[in-house]
Amino acid sequence: MGTYRVCCCFSRRFKVTEADPPSDVKETFRKYSGGEIHMTADQLLLFIEECQGGNGGIVSKSDAERIVEQVLHKRHPISSLINRKTLTLEDFHHYLFNSELNPSIGSQVHQDMTLPLSHYFIYTGHNSYLTGNQLSSPCSDVPIIKALKRGVRVIELDLWPNSSKDNVHVLHGRTLTTPVELVRCLKSIKEHAFSASVYPVVITLEDHLTPDLQAKVAQMVNETFGEMLFCPDSGELKELPSPESLKYRILISTKPPKEYLEAEEDKRTKSQRVKDPIDDDVWGEEPSRAISYKEKNIKYENDESDHDNEDSEHHIKHSDSCPAYKNLIAIHAGKPKGGLEEALKVEKDKVRRLSLAEQALEKAAEHHQQQIIRFTQKNILRIYPKGTRFTSSNYKPLIGWLHGAQMIAFNMQGYGRALWLMHGMFQANGGCGYVKKPDFLMTNGPNNEVFDPKAKLPVKKTLKVKVYMGDGWHLDFKQTHFDAYSPPDFYTRVGISGAPADEIMRKTKPKEDTWTPVWNEEFTFELTLPEIALLRIEVHEYDMSEKDDFAGQTCLPVSELRPGIRAVPLCDRKGYPYTAARLLMRFEFVS
Repeated sequence: MGTYRVCCCFSRRFKVTEADPPSDVKETFRKYSGGEIHMTADQLLLFIEECQGGNGGIVSKSDAERIVEQVLHKRHPISSLINRKTLTLEDFHHYLFNSELNPSIGSQVHQDMTLPLSHYFIYTGHNSYLTGNQLSSPCSDVPIIKALKRGVRVIELDLWPNSSKDNVHVLHGRTLTTPVELVRCLKSIKEHAFSASVYPVVITLEDHLTPDLQAKVAQMVNETFGEMLFCPDSGELKELPSPESLKYRILISTKPPKEYLEAEEDKRTKSQRVKDPIDDDVWGEEPSRAISYKEKNIKYENDESDHDNEDSEHHIKHSDSCPAYKNLIAIHAGKPKGGLEEALKVEKDKVRRLSLAEQALEKAAEHHQQQIIRFTQKNILRIYPKGTRFTSSNYKPLIGWLHGAQMIAFNMQGYGRALWLMHGMFQANGGCGYVKKPDFLMTNGPNNEVFDPKAKLPVKKTLKVKVYMGDGWHLDFKQTHFDAYSPPDFYTRVGISGAPADEIMRKTKPKEDTWTPVWNEEFTFELTLPEIALLRIEVHEYDMSEKDDFAGQTCLPVSELRPGIRAVPLCDRKGYPYTAARLLMRFEFVS
């Protein structure tokens, strides 16, 4: 029973009640129980096979019996004494609403992991050592550890000399960020690299070091990782290895060594404070508007001074000044001389990594989309945030994915809807940090033509989504978190992020004064590229006089959705799951 104070003298009482099972659940139980009041394990098995798509695999009678046993043990601890082995309607509803027993997507790696790295989207961090904004936040190994525990597979470190120029620090150069020692970051990577995934971790280095400090880095890396480190025997790779062949390995990706040139302090970065437009909203701007800007006169050669810039004769002359450092490099980075067309050329016996800023990608996609996709079929393309994202905000990742870019580098310490999409994409394939790119990005047509992201495509699949109800907020939030005078008025937003033609958001009606809202609303989404689509789910609390309150979110890869009635756990703004808040939904595909 919850009491809410109204004015000074009155109070209102509301009881947090368990909502009845939706009518679809009641009808399903009646059908598969044969009209009886109990459902046997055999009947549950039939329901899973016919309505739930077999839970993504072969389900046996023993699996169904185990589910019955787990449900009864949790709901009726003394049931073992009376030896009951069947489910009531309420037990069945509890099973459906349990995200561990009835998840919306699978948790196992199921894709082919034996293809070259260029065939996968790879979970990638940007400035992985920063704890907050890009200008003044402390540097630490803590965000690196957090990222690795989430399944991030690419960690970026910026290397600079310390003040006495006898050791190496990790920091965001020419800013007020406080440094962290490189060796500390390396040790933390070694300790946590494979806590969430067995597949390789790539460390991208942006170094601003003298040859003697590069040699010191080489020694640190070799001493820290030892046999874990993957170094090609023959120098530069002719073809990228597979994630399967690189299990439990660490790869270094950077440009070859160059002579260190001490840069002038950029005074503007200490004084200039440009407001980041997408941070007006604590949830982040809608992804469909996150790429609406048009940067004029974007030049490929000037994306950012410290990303893959290796175009001077002076550099070539000194490229072997630190062979130990050069020998570390598994994936070579850098830009050839010339413009974008030259950089996107596919070389016969060489693979490399190319980096582009987000706005440079958008510009390139207008005129060079075919070359970008061909390049990414063999090589690695990394996209990084524009330099004015001082608050560690992010950009819409879909434009990169639609052009085959493997490494969409994100500020993992940030927040907002763009980051939710990134979290959603990498829930796929068991959350291992590698998601196989759709065939349309890797398979060419009869005349060797590649996928055209701008082509108008027919609807390939229709997804029906029904939002039944929600529960658990009263366990995750204080009674007056949403409203000081009454229980919350929740509504759900559901939509698609993916190909431009597929993007849409819909919402349910608010349900007033209840912690367990029942909506029973269905939405239909027509998809031209379901392979790359993400189902966006958000819950908000309606507020007539102020901005609606955030009450949870999640993003699910459409290609991984399990059909049927499913429990969908919700996450906070940072993408961490709530203890109890969840939705009951149904997913149905119509070809």
